[in-house]
Amino acid sequence: MEVPGLAHNITSPLSPCEGMIKDLSLDSIQLCERDGSKSQDGSMEELPVPQNIKISNITCDSFKICWDMEARSKERITHYFIDLNKKENKNSNKFKHKDVPTKLVAKAVPLPMTVRGHWFLSPRTEYTVAVQTASKQTDGDYAVSEWSEIIEFCTADYSTVHLNQLLEKAEVIAGRMLRFSVFYRNQNKEYFDHAREAQENRMLPSVKDNSGSHGSPISGKLEGIYFSCNTEFNTGKPPQDSPYGRLRFEVRADALFNPDTNLYFGDFYCMYTAYHYVILVLAPKGSRGDDFCKQRLPALDIGDNRFLTCKQEDDGGLVFHHAQDVILEVIYTEPVDLALGTVAEISGHQLMSMSTVNAKKDPSCKTCNISVGR
Repeated sequence: MEVPGLAHNITSPLSPCEGMIKDLSLDSIQLCERDGSKSQDGSMEELPVPQNIKISNITCDSFKICWDMEARSKERITHYFIDLNKKENKNSNKFKHKDVPTKLVAKAVPLPMTVRGHWFLSPRTEYTVAVQTASKQTDGDYAVSEWSEIIEFCTADYSTVHLNQLLEKAEVIAGRMLRFSVFYRNQNKEYFDHAREAQENRMLPSVKDNSGSHGSPISGKLEGIYFSCNTEFNTGKPPQDSPYGRLRFEVRADALFNPDTNLYFGDFYCMYTAYHYVILVLAPKGSRGDDFCKQRLPALDIGDNRFLTCKQEDDGGLVFHHAQDVILEVIYTEPVDLALGTVAEISGHQLMSMSTVNAKKDPSCKTCNISVGR
């Protein structure tokens, strides 16, 4: 069940971390010493310390917690104090402001109980948690047990429910559809030389970087090759500038996108700019990438969606359209032979500032964020 009366950002002087319980003075908190704390009737009686803590049903912004307790004084327990902290990263910047620890006060409810809150839980994040039992006295003071052992756990990725919320937000700003005919990928000369000499003239999938939403289930997991398909409004052709390299591989759209391909929505984000990005995944039906996406991403109808379409004309030919008002990043999950297209130098500039490699999502943008951890 949900935690009733849950308060956040409450600290305890007796938690494994430093701090004080908000709005409660230090004098009002009594630590149950080894020989017990003084109870309301004047007897010496310890509150039971939570043992064998178990974390289950972990999502991107919630988890269930339960533990064992000795029977003694169990009936005196009125509240649980939960000390929740992000696990320290050994490689973190020592000069960066540290996250404020989160202390939760919950009424004593039957276990397991659900701890839920996007304001203090983020997806794909390691946390430590410890618990103590408490008894609220008639004068408003608390008697508390010793802290339990510290347990570590990691929150989950966005579920398809969360991704569908992102999808709906992206659809709002996608804009009208423009026709296109090629997918393209920019890289440096060394990249294409390596593909020819060491990879049998093929570009090979690699693991997606950590750009975009922190909770994206494809970051660091899905293997693929990034392509673009956006065109310039006035020419109908790909732009001549790119942040990724001066050489561009172009391939006919139907070589990667056709009725034998499944299309998935992967992410929606921005990088503290007015530009918004939508990540889509193209996976040949039955491929390993297709199997991966089926379990994690919302599927799109290739002929009827707001981002990228492939429709068959009366003569049997295929026609392709992309959304005008978002920048599409298309991940193709299989190797691509360079013989399927052409490699040529672009006439524009290499705009490094536009690169999205490992780009972090703006957590304050109301257009592309949802009410879960960013």
